[in-house]
Amino acid sequence: MTTTVNPPAPVLAHEHAPRMNLAEQAPEFYRAMLRLEQEAAKGVDPALYHLIKIRASQINHCAFCLDMHTKDALAEGETVERVVQLAAWQESRHFYTERELAAIALTEAVTVLTDGFVPDEAYAAAAEHFEEAELARVIAAIVVINSWNRIAVTTRMVPGHYTPRSR
Repeated sequence: MTTTVNPPAPVLAHEHAPRMNLAEQAPEFYRAMLRLEQEAAKGVDPALYHLIKIRASQINHCAFCLDMHTKDALAEGETVERVVQLAAWQESRHFYTERELAAIALTEAVTVLTDGFVPDEAYAAAAEHFEEAELARVIAAIVVINSWNRIAVTTRMVPGHYTPRSR
């Protein structure tokens, strides 16, 4: 009789502790951010909003937001393939619609601001795919997730414990 020996499980790195709980320390601000999030989400397709949140969070290296928004997207029917390919969307364009690609490119331009402005090409491409009121909501969504990313990264919110809400 042959016995199978399973290799020991790898020892994972120690989980860091959060620096602070902003919701407890600045509750009015935190509630205002939640209201801002709710307002920004109005009129934006939920699937597109998930792509915006995930892409900005990738760029900002926000592990907490990546954990949250990828889990939410998958729970709401997004495919693993599209979530995984989002990090390399320029080489994986065929996974997304032209409208989504325009929003993703605008997300990158607003998130990075390396030249100190959003390039006209990125804005014009988004304007071709969204009516002005919709585009305003997309911009609002990008601004809000960038704010959340900065909060989560600065306060070192811990990823891995989020469970998507049942809807």
